[in-house]
Amino acid sequence: MDGQCCAGGVRFRLYPKPPYVHPEWPPETISVSSPPGSIGPGPADARMRLILPVDKRYSYGVNPGPLGTPRLDLPPYRGRIRHPVCPDEEGHFDSIPEGTPEFAEAHVFGTVRFVLDIWERYFGRPIEWHFARDYRQLEIVILPRIDNAYAGYGFMEIGAHPQEDGTLAPYAVNFDVMAHELGHLIIYSTIGVPSPSARRAEYYGFQESAADTTAIIAVLHFESLIERLLEETHGNLYVFNELNRFGELSDHEQVRLASNDVKLSRFSAGWDDEHKLSQPLTGAIFDIGVDIFQEFLVERGVIPRDVAEATRKVRHAPELAQIVQPVFDAAYEGRYQEFRSALIDARDYVGAALAETWKRLRADDFSYLDVGLVLLEMDRAMSGGRYRRAIAESFDWREIGRVTVGPRLKPPGRHSHTHSPRTITPDIGERLPRMTYRERAIAAGIGR
Repeated sequence: MDGQCCAGGVRFRLYPKPPYVHPEWPPETISVSSPPGSIGPGPADARMRLILPVDKRYSYGVNPGPLGTPRLDLPPYRGRIRHPVCPDEEGHFDSIPEGTPEFAEAHVFGTVRFVLDIWERYFGRPIEWHFARDYRQLEIVILPRIDNAYAGYGFMEIGAHPQEDGTLAPYAVNFDVMAHELGHLIIYSTIGVPSPSARRAEYYGFQESAADTTAIIAVLHFESLIERLLEETHGNLYVFNELNRFGELSDHEQVRLASNDVKLSRFSAGWDDEHKLSQPLTGAIFDIGVDIFQEFLVERGVIPRDVAEATRKVRHAPELAQIVQPVFDAAYEGRYQEFRSALIDARDYVGAALAETWKRLRADDFSYLDVGLVLLEMDRAMSGGRYRRAIAESFDWREIGRVTVGPRLKPPGRHSHTHSPRTITPDIGERLPRMTYRERAIAAGIGR
């Protein structure tokens, strides 16, 4: 499955990497599964709708009322919105000029729809929203004034990152960020939220890791990114490359690195950030994917077994990446299609294995070891255990199952998602103080 997988579906143009970091990368035309005519102005369809509010003051969540009383603010947004983006006469959105607000709006919707298509294929079924009892559609809101992006109960809000020169880098054209947010919704729909008495730190780290992994697998569906990745690395994916730079913000700054050397023992005394806590699990999944890719190369006679074995040592000694590079350079010469085929097969194997794993996990009393054990079961069912060694060694090297994560060391910070609009649910409103009649009247008059 790639950007052209849904021939005949509605077309969008999406940036594999944000244009404010990579102006040299043009957007790639992709097709989603929706047939022309099924996505209308907004864009909007039966599953989601995009809006650009005129005067929305706050992110969704618990916000101050007009006189200061806390109130619960959840979709739908009832204030004024800018004119919705419309498809062309044939029902597509790929003719909108780059650099316009309309392009950004179509880019957001197209990204979410594209990534949902990818993961529904891996799941083998539609992914139902965890908020379906209250909302039929996901409301996607572009809100540039927030320095973050959230996906929560019925909504996804896309902000912007303030740059050093005072300009804003819009997350609306950052594929990784939006795919990550959809990843949270997929996990909420699949695994759920732990009960208060059964919450463990590793659940929150897993949320971030799974969301990052959702984005990494999804971005590998861009033909242009696969081509650039292989031309840059010649298949040696342990060298610093665009795939493991997740959520790029500038030439030298990214949200996280998927390929990292973080072990769980770093958090044995405690933790204070679920994004950092996610790194051992994300690193293990990344290593497994690279190992499976190299196994495909060995099985097809593209690289020798001893090179694959040497590359396994790179995670222990990153400096070895450059030592094995000449072998990859020689093997890659004239064999792009073979490397591409192996990478796509590895991508799809890992995506399908993760989807089957996530289906079988539960939020209560969650641990990273659960992920590894179920992933081994899925590998046995899918391949007869062909990649058992890669999975077991990756989890073991990260000390998963051998180290216990310590307590939270300080309250959640501003960028924490553990306690944020993402975790707000309608029942919280019952525990808030009631606004006076006057305050409710003012709120109804000024909108949100």
